[in-house]
Amino acid sequence: MIVGGRGRKKKHQEHVNHERWLVSYADFITLLFAFFVVMFASSQTDKGRAQQVSESVKKALEGEHLSAVFAALLRGAPDQESRNGAVVKGPEAAINRRSEEHKDEKLVELLPSLELLTEALKAEIAAGRVQIDMQSRGLVISFTQAALFPSGEDLISPDTYASIEKVASAVAKIPNPVRFEGHTDSVPISTPRFRSNWQLSTARSIALLEILVTRYGVPPGRLSVAGYADTAPVASNDTEEGRARNRRVDIIILNQQGVMAEPEKLEPKPLE
Repeated sequence: MIVGGRGRKKKHQEHVNHERWLVSYADFITLLFAFFVVMFASSQTDKGRAQQVSESVKKALEGEHLSAVFAALLRGAPDQESRNGAVVKGPEAAINRRSEEHKDEKLVELLPSLELLTEALKAEIAAGRVQIDMQSRGLVISFTQAALFPSGEDLISPDTYASIEKVASAVAKIPNPVRFEGHTDSVPISTPRFRSNWQLSTARSIALLEILVTRYGVPPGRLSVAGYADTAPVASNDTEEGRARNRRVDIIILNQQGVMAEPEKLEPKPLE
């Protein structure tokens, strides 16, 4: 029995919000994220990457979900590149892009010489006596053996002086070092003058260098020679056509990368 009329319900104790700290914590995490992203951006040399990071910070401060922003940052959409059908992302793509830009710089360095020689040696190129190619180490002007030398000899025919003069003229207009590389096919040679293809290939390099120095006045301090015998073929030695292509002398106008492989030279001391 209830005495004194209808009973009163007790008031529930007011609920205390124990999760208010989450708001401050979320703000702290957002600012911490923004700080590390800014630090990351300051370490990047790639402007496109830095711009992407800046936009990510802006989105984070405007309230976009952190996980989405961070995922977009790591995904690196502007840095995506295609390589052999695969997608390259992030820092690796940036490195690849800088490598391509550096390669472009190497090409631009010798591009005027390439255009000049391609035009000047148009007849020789059409006849198959000369080939011009831009490689990672520099501009390569390749003379076939038949265009310069009789078989097994290192004496340059005067008939080829006009072609050599065109190369000498291009070389004289630029300060780049130049290397002469002799090559032979794989057929052994043994004559009173040359006991091996090593001697023949080196002798032909020297002969071409001497023409540029003595006849056309190219400074010898910029020049060097090498003989490769049959160790660097450009075609198969199993056919006469391939062996003919391998018998050649290459004139390489070296770019900055090519110069790195050259021995360091001691600068002359000024006279006291």
